[in-house]
Amino acid sequence: MDRVAVFIDAGYLFAAGSTLLAGHKLRRGEVRLDEVAALAFFDGLARATGLPLLRLYWYDGTNAGPSPVHTSLAYRSNVKVRLGIVNSAGEQKGVDSLIVTDLINLSRNRAMADAVLLTGDEDIRVGVQQAQELGVRVHLVGIEPAQSNQSNLLRQEADTIREISKAEIGSFLTEVTPIPITVLPPVPPPTAASVVPPSSAATTGSSQLGQIAVQVATAISKVDSDRVANDVTGTVPRDIDQQLLHAGRTAKGASLEEHEKRELRRLFIQACKACT
Repeated sequence: MDRVAVFIDAGYLFAAGSTLLAGHKLRRGEVRLDEVAALAFFDGLARATGLPLLRLYWYDGTNAGPSPVHTSLAYRSNVKVRLGIVNSAGEQKGVDSLIVTDLINLSRNRAMADAVLLTGDEDIRVGVQQAQELGVRVHLVGIEPAQSNQSNLLRQEADTIREISKAEIGSFLTEVTPIPITVLPPVPPPTAASVVPPSSAATTGSSQLGQIAVQVATAISKVDSDRVANDVTGTVPRDIDQQLLHAGRTAKGASLEEHEKRELRRLFIQACKACT
């Protein structure tokens, strides 16, 4: 079939992309993906082959089930999300085998004539070789400077090589600006004279969390605020959630309990809806 499929290794995209933007690798919570812009960019790479798009495959690892970004991507047209795991050391496991399996199966079933592949891992080379043996042309895409973040053997195996520039990466991947947070004064230990009923104490805690939620909601961009307010799943996107919880820990001066996290997220969503 005269179609082109796109295979994106998200681990490579975020690691090499954030290094290009910031000069060093950033954590996932420190970068923001513009899903619409990213998918449009890779669709453009696919159509540059002169063939219609079959679909785009997005490969990533997770240690706690699909993230809000994974779920959002999975609902988009012509996108298939494949998830491996992230182990306790922060390493992706099973992602390479998913890419290789799809490359081979789609080639064997004649579902594609060309493949656009964004990755840097040498373990993908066997999939490239077998796809080529079945007549598929493989276009390897790297992130500048690709010679230092892609396997040389993988680059040698590809039919064509294309490098994404800093300007192109910056069109859909951006570094998250830390949100300034006012540290709330620590709550003094209770004395016999200052002990209040549990219901009053709970209200005070909720009030503090509400202050944090409003601070973060007013500090993030209008686009992000709308993204939270309009999310039908009622969850906070992972990149924003990490900033929110960090703000909560900073303001409290200690780790948040699970019930505090839930309450902080609930109040934050309310605050974002009030901003729309």
